[in-house]
Amino acid sequence: MPNRKLFYISRNYKFSRNAASKPKMDCEEVLSKSGFKNLGFRQSNHPSSAIGAIISFFGITWGLVRLPFSSVLCMQYPLSKFFGYKVAVAKLKRCKLILIVHDVKTLMGKNRDAGKEMRRFNKADVLILHNQVMMQWFAENGYKGKMVPLYLFDYLLADGQKLPEQSLGQGNEIVFAGGLGMEKSAFLYQLDELHPNFTLKLYGNGFQKEKVKEGSALHYQGVFAPDEVLDHLKGNFGLVWNGNAIRECDGDFGKYIQYNNPHKTSLYLLAGLPIIIWDKAAVAQLVEREKIGFAIASLEELSEKLAQIDATTYDQMVANVHTMRNKIANGHFLQEAVANALAELG
Repeated sequence: MPNRKLFYISRNYKFSRNAASKPKMDCEEVLSKSGFKNLGFRQSNHPSSAIGAIISFFGITWGLVRLPFSSVLCMQYPLSKFFGYKVAVAKLKRCKLILIVHDVKTLMGKNRDAGKEMRRFNKADVLILHNQVMMQWFAENGYKGKMVPLYLFDYLLADGQKLPEQSLGQGNEIVFAGGLGMEKSAFLYQLDELHPNFTLKLYGNGFQKEKVKEGSALHYQGVFAPDEVLDHLKGNFGLVWNGNAIRECDGDFGKYIQYNNPHKTSLYLLAGLPIIIWDKAAVAQLVEREKIGFAIASLEELSEKLAQIDATTYDQMVANVHTMRNKIANGHFLQEAVANALAELG
């Protein structure tokens, strides 16, 4: 799309120690690297929801006033408060819309009306979706526009931050980062029933200390800000698993993993950790194809699977992770997806 003007509009991202804002903040930085200009206020992190909403409203309004006719506007979804507002003005100005989709509420079980959410998605000219599995779901559920896959979320380093040293050898220390409460991760508190040959180092909010007995395989490490946690992840593998059960990923969060790219996957790779993932997860295909970890049907298999991995196999995984993490740290995946989205616009 020669000579087409490329824009995005930043907003306030409430600072959160659970990393909820980091993917969207990183996307804005990658968009800037890809030739997009921010028309709104500078990205901010005001902790007050009320003040943050006011900042976002005036910043978005200022950006929409400045948005040129017939340009390209890249937006991120979900954006519940201002989505309709931004789309309406952009369409009035005959702009093309690229939408980076972070979460799909219907797939998360938060919205039972798929048609209502799909009507929002159909306002975009091109969607950047997590992977091919999600793209197929969109095609089957009424999306009419164009789609490109992201494959993995990027995870940018903070200013002055360096990639941590990778694991120096094979071992059975597994890292798990994310929400540790019963809603998302009840499976954690069943692991000791398996008498595992591994330890699981936990990072995040919601740890249920009272459910853990002495001598447990679970070792709580604390909660850290998104830019700090990378320097604290120490182990041999990173686990991607959600839900209530050890035999499969179940519940709404467990089902969602069949379609999405969990952000923790990118965090683990950035830390130099090969991935352990449920074999029905959408990202499992990429993990096995790129040989950056392995997939399992049930956590009941994990101890035996770890025992079967020799040093040569593990070292090759780590080498493959090294290649992948440099791409993640440099915004490779979104840059490529945005280029493909622009090509789809013609």
